[in-house]
Amino acid sequence: MKVLAILPDFIPQEEVKRTVAQIMPEIEITNTTEFPKSDADVLIVTTFTIVDKNLIDRMPNLKFVQVASTGYDSVDVDYLKMKGIMLSNIPTANKQSVAEHVIAMTLVFLKDMINLNEELKVHHRWPMLTGSRDLEGKIFGIVGMGMIGIQLAKRLMPFNVGIVYYDIRRLPPDEEEKYGLTYMDFNDLLKNSDIISIHLPLTEKTRKMFGEKEFSMMKDGAIFINTARGEIVDENALVNAMKKKNIKVGIDVYEKEPPDFNSEIFKMDDAIFSPHIAGVTIESQQRFLTETISNVLRYVQGLEPLYRVI
Repeated sequence: MKVLAILPDFIPQEEVKRTVAQIMPEIEITNTTEFPKSDADVLIVTTFTIVDKNLIDRMPNLKFVQVASTGYDSVDVDYLKMKGIMLSNIPTANKQSVAEHVIAMTLVFLKDMINLNEELKVHHRWPMLTGSRDLEGKIFGIVGMGMIGIQLAKRLMPFNVGIVYYDIRRLPPDEEEKYGLTYMDFNDLLKNSDIISIHLPLTEKTRKMFGEKEFSMMKDGAIFINTARGEIVDENALVNAMKKKNIKVGIDVYEKEPPDFNSEIFKMDDAIFSPHIAGVTIESQQRFLTETISNVLRYVQGLEPLYRVI
């Protein structure tokens, strides 16, 4: 069974090939989709490769697509489904990395680090007072209680915060008790949370889920963090909320990537940014590689692949 991996330029292809050579010696690795045709049965991609009709039609033997990431919105799922091609993702490898990134962004705001750093480094002043606050005792709202949401809740427990969550599927009572979770409907979570973090997939239902109405319900001075997908948030509405309600914002994802750096969001105070990298650590990339190859091997050996989407 032939396996083709399309990897972005910044991933060292020879190093990957050496890593998998013993268990998958026939794998073909490339950094481009500009080929006339491929007879591969299995395709491995990252989110940097668009798997659309054009690519799929040039792979007539394709039976299984493995996305080496949690998200798979770069894949035309409907067309794969129509062609009877299986799709799997890897939703487990970066869950702890994203959770830690969210907490880091939260603490930057609570501990007044942007202002204090500027006072010392730029203005050479020694401030005697600070607006620094404790995380303990705050209400932390998690929108989307999947694998990343659970990892975030686990890491928040030692901080003695109130953890509330909203999801279309409520967890069983024993799971809520295990992670110290309180279920709230969406509007109540918006009204009660001091910090809100999004952990949802991008779907037609979640697109622009956070708009003017939703931001108007949030507390003045609340912290809002998005490490999910940029399209879930109406950016203009977010900017207005920052102006009107002093909302502090941590953003890792954007509707267009790279984003338009002339956008007003980049001119706002009380905002920190990262380049869609919350789940990218040295450790998570190794986990992605290991779990991706392991799942492809399951398929090649005739076993049901894990994390099957379709």
